[in-house]
Amino acid sequence: MNHDHDHHHHPAPQDFGARFALGIALNIAFVAVEAFYGWRAGSLALLADAGHNLGDVGGLALAWAGLAAGRLRANDRHTYGWQRASILASFLNATLLLVLMGALALEAAQRLSSPAPVDEWPVLVVAAVGIVINGATAWLFLAGSKGDLNIRAAFLHMAADALVSLGVVISAAVVLATGWMWIDPAISLLIVAVVVWGTWSLFAQSLHLLFDGVPHGVDLAAVRARLLAVPGVVSLHDLHVWALSTSKVSLTAHLVVHGDTPAADAVLEQAEHVLHDVFEIRHVTLQVESENFAAHCALVAGDGPACPGTAKAVEPTP
Repeated sequence: MNHDHDHHHHPAPQDFGARFALGIALNIAFVAVEAFYGWRAGSLALLADAGHNLGDVGGLALAWAGLAAGRLRANDRHTYGWQRASILASFLNATLLLVLMGALALEAAQRLSSPAPVDEWPVLVVAAVGIVINGATAWLFLAGSKGDLNIRAAFLHMAADALVSLGVVISAAVVLATGWMWIDPAISLLIVAVVVWGTWSLFAQSLHLLFDGVPHGVDLAAVRARLLAVPGVVSLHDLHVWALSTSKVSLTAHLVVHGDTPAADAVLEQAEHVLHDVFEIRHVTLQVESENFAAHCALVAGDGPACPGTAKAVEPTP
């Protein structure tokens, strides 16, 4: 018997559409100002920051598109809809940010070998404005950054921009005070290291989810143990947990019950209660079957895909 339960959901996530639109508009305007003054002042750090901001405008647009695609209704061709678009968007965002940091590191390394004079006052003022713009945009996405990987990607992009702008301000101030032109590219390299360190986990997690990895925060061994502890369940197999999107987790499993178990509905109710309340897994599909049926199940016999989820309940010690 199949039982798909998805009637109880978390409250709908906050609509970030207006926040994406505002963030994109603010950053497009700032990129134009920053690129102009970076060119006039001859500042690599400011031009690099403008290029980074331009890339992040694309990143914000990509995250927004992923969010919108994930809301498209399911149909006969896409039975889960387009929810996975948010995972793809977070992966592409992380990749884009790493590529931009690589380009910044290359330019900074070249500038270290041949420092060039920079008019630091315009650089300092524009970068200070950048801290405000980027910091405010990052704040727009702070509320959703913990519960949604795609929103977290947008937050990290803008937080990284604020950090880059801060580095530009610091380098400009130091150059004004000391005349050390190598500070500009040196600060850029330091920023690259910090941003790459902060972005790598986003890249790794989104890549993991793209290949149906168990989502971060879900302890599969604990899930298996709690399901086996449901009264009447003697074993389980074909246990799979994966991410439908950057904020939704799905689970399927076959629960094998005693032949004298009075009601399969009671088993389903308790199993779903555990999955919902303990593990926050809301999209659940469970199949309840007898021990005789399970003995001939193709998924257990090896005709189906590999099944690491097979396990038996431990009989209590008399």
